[in-house]
Amino acid sequence: MTFRSASSAGSSPSPQSNPPDDSDLSGASGILGRVLRLALVYRWRFAIATLTSLLATFFNLAMPRLLGWSVDHAHTLLRQGAAHADATLSALAYTAVLLVAAAALRGLTQMISGFQSEYIGQSVGRDLRIAFFEKLQRVGFDFHDRVHSGDLITRGMLDLEGVRGFIEMGFQRSVSLLLLVALGSALLISQDPLMGLLAMSFVPLVGWRAGRMGLLLRVAWTRLQERMSVLTRVMEESLQGMRVVRAFAAGPFEMEKFDAAGDRALALSNERIAIRSGSMAVITLGYYLAIALVLWVGGHRVQDGQLTIGQLTEFLTLMTLLQQPVRQIGMIMNSSARAVSSGRRLFEILDLEPTIHDKEGARPLVLGEGVLRFESVSFAYDPQAQASPTLSEVSFSVGPGETLGIVGPSGAGKSTLALLIPRFYDVTGGRITLDGQDIRDVTLDSLRNAVGLIQQDVFLFDDNIHRNIAYADPDAEQHELIDAAMTAQIHDYTATLPLGYGTRIGERGVSLSGGQRQRLSIARGMVPDPAVLVFDDATSAVDAATEHEVRAALRAATRSQATIIISHRLGSLMHADEIIVIDHGRIIERGPHDALIGHDGYYAALYRSQSQGPSLPERAACEERIGA
Repeated sequence: MTFRSASSAGSSPSPQSNPPDDSDLSGASGILGRVLRLALVYRWRFAIATLTSLLATFFNLAMPRLLGWSVDHAHTLLRQGAAHADATLSALAYTAVLLVAAAALRGLTQMISGFQSEYIGQSVGRDLRIAFFEKLQRVGFDFHDRVHSGDLITRGMLDLEGVRGFIEMGFQRSVSLLLLVALGSALLISQDPLMGLLAMSFVPLVGWRAGRMGLLLRVAWTRLQERMSVLTRVMEESLQGMRVVRAFAAGPFEMEKFDAAGDRALALSNERIAIRSGSMAVITLGYYLAIALVLWVGGHRVQDGQLTIGQLTEFLTLMTLLQQPVRQIGMIMNSSARAVSSGRRLFEILDLEPTIHDKEGARPLVLGEGVLRFESVSFAYDPQAQASPTLSEVSFSVGPGETLGIVGPSGAGKSTLALLIPRFYDVTGGRITLDGQDIRDVTLDSLRNAVGLIQQDVFLFDDNIHRNIAYADPDAEQHELIDAAMTAQIHDYTATLPLGYGTRIGERGVSLSGGQRQRLSIARGMVPDPAVLVFDDATSAVDAATEHEVRAALRAATRSQATIIISHRLGSLMHADEIIVIDHGRIIERGPHDALIGHDGYYAALYRSQSQGPSLPERAACEERIGA
């Protein structure tokens, strides 16, 4: 068996662990009600769409009445002969004009109603996109840690389209159908109760079958949307990892995985089509049976003189007008079912409360000296879990012009410590202060403007070098960007490019080497001139000679800032005022470089390992640590 990847084409994680039952009628009506409330934001356009839909129904119902009246007049003409021919023909001509006018007015009002409905749908779609994207900017890292971006893309595009489509088409058709059936039933029953009931005899069947179809379609749409999330995830991962796919000749495996996800989505789509087609077959059969009953009973009543030919024509014409709306029931139920399933998935995100947010009464950070303190800080990604915390009782301080080095084995909690400073996560014990202010008591924007975090995993935008460096401060002057680039030792390379700082670097900076991307990231972090700078293995891909130049330039550029350097290379932080060694979330050693060498502990062993290679006992200890 060939195994290529840990990821599978299974269901993607959901923001909530127990998704609601799609057969829940109250939940479905609540979601549709919420969708309609979004449309009511555009109340005047909504009112115009509803009013013109009502007028279109009125003109629709006028046409059977006019046709029935015309047939009765024509029948009278045939019976009376030429004596009253002129008067009858004039009446028929007048009726024909009214029919044309009614048809024209119906077309006009339907056009206005359709335009307003589509305008509202597109506007709600825009509002939802903005709200969805804004919510994704505010939810915490803990949310993004457990929800795949492919699932979020599907929700923000396909699910959003499902909600918008119902406002645009499903609601308008539903209103037209309900008005036509309700007013038409009242009109026919008022003329002949028996014939009216026969003409509308298919309505209970339609209601029962449409309701059942809606329940089944909601379940099918939910499963299909989840499957489309998986399909999007597979494609996104394959595209992002294209170099890895090509390097391991895994194209056939990725195709197989994508085909499997696509086949499952196709099977669910076919299931949805089968539900709709089967239900519509039953509804259509009921509709034509009702027409047959009207013809049979109506013919006998005309023969007995209880009904005129014109009245029978009116009944049959109205039922003919209902033919298209009845056939649209499948589309209406499909649209509403999709809106329910899509709305539920979309509103799950929109209703999220960010775990990291400004507390009530939070004030902007007031910077003084710029002293950062960790006071007995503990942290666990899952406080409910029984596992040991990622960080435990960590304390240190670093002030302006000072440099703190942090070193330790992989998984010791170094990067987690860096993520706590700009408050991407909240501490579970102790506190972090900046100039004596607990970072949980100040606004997030002011805190993150004061902290520059430069990480090992660099993300660059598909834009030019200028905009990537200026991302943290788009209003920065050109000379500020150049100074930052010179500090990061990327200016000389940029100057050799034909377009200089206007050179586009491709998706995720694909046209740059790993070291160049890291140096560009350092330049970006230097532009806002933050009070605290945190380098989390930010030069791991830079060669030793260039790193030495970068460090020398950074020392000169950060004389008034508190600097934290996290690195596996001791050469990157041995100049620090203080170095702390973290293992299993705890500080096990601390002090300047020379003192730690004299201590002859983990730091000293690591230093010997990097400078002259490990001794046999040290190698055995490292192997034992890796095995643990």
